[in-house]
Amino acid sequence: MSDGTLIIFAKAPVPGHTKTRLIPHLGALGAADLHRQLVLYTLDTAARSRFDMTQLWCAPSQDHPFFQDCARNFDITLHTQQGADLGERMAHALNSTLRHSRYAVLIGTDCPTLTVETLHRAGDLLDEGMDAVIAPATDGGYVLVGICRFSPVLFSSIAWGTDSVMQDTRNRLEKLGWLWRELAEHRDIDRPPDLQQLSTNHVLQHLFEEI
Repeated sequence: MSDGTLIIFAKAPVPGHTKTRLIPHLGALGAADLHRQLVLYTLDTAARSRFDMTQLWCAPSQDHPFFQDCARNFDITLHTQQGADLGERMAHALNSTLRHSRYAVLIGTDCPTLTVETLHRAGDLLDEGMDAVIAPATDGGYVLVGICRFSPVLFSSIAWGTDSVMQDTRNRLEKLGWLWRELAEHRDIDRPPDLQQLSTNHVLQHLFEEI
């Protein structure tokens, strides 16, 4: 059994199907290219972390050529997301991973401000005895969740994509009686105003410049 596994959720960068809320601003091709850049940026961050394993959970399928290229260029394993909604897909990935890892940390690819240090902090807290760790998003969701024990309660019957996700998750963690810790809040890149983060952050400017 490994100590810690990093799980990354990603969609294939298909024009018209990714970053759809940015299409009016960037166009379908530009939005898809931004998504591709964010996936690669996240994988590069993961490559510099100290997790024992990194898994890329893919939608709609790990067979997409983009994901196959990722597997050739990064030390990752590919998996296909399974479930009717985001909660089911996360629950399946985390529960499957905890069968061979002591803890798992799950992130998406929409938050380039998640640093190696943040990932390490999440892993350290789980290693030190926390049952769960979570990083809130400014839109009311979260950008990172890590657990060392599993309960479907955390992921079922949640209104994903709304501003109540984080508070609902807090309430459920309290009801479970788990030891948990929150990390600093982060901002996803989902809407046109979020692009300001890319254009003003000198570390992230190249993402904005390449789309």
